[in-house]
Amino acid sequence: MPRTFQRPFPSVEKQMRALGERLKLARLRRELPTVLFAERLGISRDTLSRLEKGDPNIALGTYMRALRVLGLDKDMDAIARDDELGRKLQDRKLPGQRKPRTNTPGAALIKAEPPAKKTKKTDGQQ
Repeated sequence: MPRTFQRPFPSVEKQMRALGERLKLARLRRELPTVLFAERLGISRDTLSRLEKGDPNIALGTYMRALRVLGLDKDMDAIARDDELGRKLQDRKLPGQRKPRTNTPGAALIKAEPPAKKTKKTDGQQ
């Protein structure tokens, strides 16, 4: 049965193209010819060309090997390290956290701010 691939979102395609371009520039800075780089990755020159164009159908493992050969594999450790959204979602589920009431009877009667305190008038004020 042939494999089918779903086309990624346009923003993801843009990111993949940018990654491919960065890998190509890193290879060129190291003066690695395509033949040698492809050989070190264990892929064909055609696959390397597709990788450097950011083809989303290239396996993630191939991108990882490319980063490793270029000495950039430590950069992958930074991806999703600080999951800010995930932490916020997790914090909302912690015990003792008060959840806002929205669908409770009488919630509309609760005022957002307490009424201002009245001060006594002195002889010079009206």
